Amino acid sequence: MTDIGNQYPIIDSGAGWHQRADRGRARVDGNDRASFLQALLTNDLATLSAGQGVYAAYLTPQGRMIADLRLYARPDSILADVPAQVAGALVAKLDAVIFSEDVRVSDASVEWAAITVAGRNAANLLSTAAGLNPGTLAGLPTLGVAEGDSMFVVRTDDAEGGAFDVFVQSGSRAALIERLQAAGIKPVGGDVIDLLRIEAGRPAFGRDMDEHTIPLEAGLLDRAISLTKGCYVGQEVIVRVLHRGAGRVAKRLVKLAFDAELETPPAPGTSLHIDGRESGRITSAARSPRLGRVVALGYLAREDADAARPPAAAIDGREWRAEVLGFAG
Repeated sequence: MTDIGNQYPIIDSGAGWHQRADRGRARVDGNDRASFLQALLTNDLATLSAGQGVYAAYLTPQGRMIADLRLYARPDSILADVPAQVAGALVAKLDAVIFSEDVRVSDASVEWAAITVAGRNAANLLSTAAGLNPGTLAGLPTLGVAEGDSMFVVRTDDAEGGAFDVFVQSGSRAALIERLQAAGIKPVGGDVIDLLRIEAGRPAFGRDMDEHTIPLEAGLLDRAISLTKGCYVGQEVIVRVLHRGAGRVAKRLVKLAFDAELETPPAPGTSLHIDGRESGRITSAARSPRLGRVVALGYLAREDADAARPPAAAIDGREWRAEVLGFAG
């Protein structure tokens, strides 16, 4: 486990880097690559062009998640950043639905390395490391792409203080790390990066959402779902919930902050209850040095999430109350 207390100041005052072993890459080639993905994924790729990215989900016909994807338009391909645990299966599923399209799908997890750089001064320090003009990254929109020296850089929304993903050919990974450290960007553990994600309220596939999750439950409507594009797999379920059910799902993912005296983050799966009845469960948790509190993501029953009713959890033999900070997603 990372000593978050000692490493968090790196993020708070400068920037830290971490190689993303938890992420994989899928590459989609061919002249029909954009239209092929457009017919399958929840978000609109029709206008995706070089220098842009889009966040989307791939669903079953029943509207459950197969994976979430960040897709980046390259000059001759689309590179999808995906959860590592589903990268191989996702490539196989996409390959299985290619018929007459000019499309090729491959697992590029070994070919490409991904490193996250996060922190208060991440934009300035990473611009130096990537050989970019000062200010380039500071003005980059979310999922916007900047072409660096033998790499490309993407702004993400995985941390409230600023975060970027750097993609580089795996053979150049060591050289990239040297450049990051020469620019003053220091290594940090995965627990620190995960804490930043929880603070920002961003769900991770395999932890806060899985193959049983409808993306509306995880709060992905605004980020991952287009309401104006044509058909995609699972659209009928999403439209039915939005229009016939007014968007109401059985549960919602929320951000929580526990009483300041709590030191030990609750384990994933810890029950959340309100007035003696179970309302949901914790999915991710960590103690935030910035807030001085344990922060968490967890599901609450729809009526409790809507009303922001404060839940409680049994941790280390004691009841601890939590404040609902808002919806995650």
